[in-house]
Amino acid sequence: MQPTRVLTGITTSGTPHLGNYVGAIRPAIAASREPGVESYYFLADYHALIKVQDPARVQRSTLEIAASWLACGLEPDQVRFYRQSDIPETTELTWLLTCVAGKGILNRAHAYKAAVDRNREAGEDDDAGVTAGLFMYPVLMAADILLFNAHKVPVGRDQIQHIEMARDFAQRFNHLYGEHFVLPEVVIEEQVATLPGLDGRKMSKSYDNTIPLFAPRGELRKLIYSIVTDSRAPGEAKDADTSNVFQLYRAFASTGETSAMRQAFADGIAWGDAKAALFERIDAEVAPLREKYEALIAQPAQIEEILRAGAARLREERALPTLRALRDAVGLRNLAAGADARGAGAPTRPVALPQFKQYREADGRFYFKLVQGDRVLLQSEGFDSPRDAGLRIAAIKRDGLDPADGVVASAPDVANEDVLAALAAMRAADAEKSASRAD
Repeated sequence: MQPTRVLTGITTSGTPHLGNYVGAIRPAIAASREPGVESYYFLADYHALIKVQDPARVQRSTLEIAASWLACGLEPDQVRFYRQSDIPETTELTWLLTCVAGKGILNRAHAYKAAVDRNREAGEDDDAGVTAGLFMYPVLMAADILLFNAHKVPVGRDQIQHIEMARDFAQRFNHLYGEHFVLPEVVIEEQVATLPGLDGRKMSKSYDNTIPLFAPRGELRKLIYSIVTDSRAPGEAKDADTSNVFQLYRAFASTGETSAMRQAFADGIAWGDAKAALFERIDAEVAPLREKYEALIAQPAQIEEILRAGAARLREERALPTLRALRDAVGLRNLAAGADARGAGAPTRPVALPQFKQYREADGRFYFKLVQGDRVLLQSEGFDSPRDAGLRIAAIKRDGLDPADGVVASAPDVANEDVLAALAAMRAADAEKSASRAD
């Protein structure tokens, strides 16, 4: 059985903090150890260049993030762990996808729209200060995913749109050049909590309210004691569910410890005592990891070797073969290798079975076509949803084509008998598969 490929990217634009650890690093490493999963983790340093123009910061962040994941238990021999910029096939695929990506879809990307809205509010030109990198970010992200035909991509809700766009670009490419890409599925882990920062807002570098994951013990204590709380005095009952201190504690504590702390809040624990308990609980989990991190960060050459080895292995296994196939598909071919079926001297190819292909066009509507090899036998008009298109395909497979149906029409220069023959061939192939499964 083919393993499920799960891909996670980490942008190298800052220092990992407790929120990254609880929300991404810890659950991802646990998931990588599940049977039947092939995990891909990459340092998205190309993505970092979109918002960070400080070379030293990008380099330092790459080192810190790599060391953090390794210190937390990522096993490079068991997963695919690499740096995005060490896979040049990613940027080549980005261009191939750029040539099929609809600009209208990119216009609707959240980050780009937000930049345009800010410019309009300020009375500026729509694209003032907007780089092509920001605009093309979704295409690069799609290339990261599609290069390795990832089945699942865990992301936050703000990234769902990017996975949908990757699916769209993959469908368009498949529509034009044949079935090359798996359509990735988004994974939203509802059980992963978002940690509050020092001021109660979501812990984020953008708010400057983070607690670095591997801050020295003294600094960790100081930061935890600076967490904002309300003015309730010792002995006065406190609401655990609205407390930043309790939310942080729960993210690191066992079920029993969490229940005991909730009771302590109800009994009026002093904020100083609650913060002391929080510090000890976090430090108990982080201290052993901190020791490993400090040893790793002192050996940057070792981390560099791990990342380069991971990229070299992955290029040989997947990236290079994939790009060779894609280059051939779009016509970037060796001219001395002989003509294909459209020219002289082509090798004989087996007759392809007819198949339906479903896709979305730049107008936002959903279409399908019936093809046999390079020949289009049937071309639909647009549908409002992929479900409507899928239902129509199912009806055609089951009942055949109704000549009176104006929604679907034979392609130009194709006889209706050819369409009927193709549908019969599909039904025969399906019946043969069913018989084989029954045996």
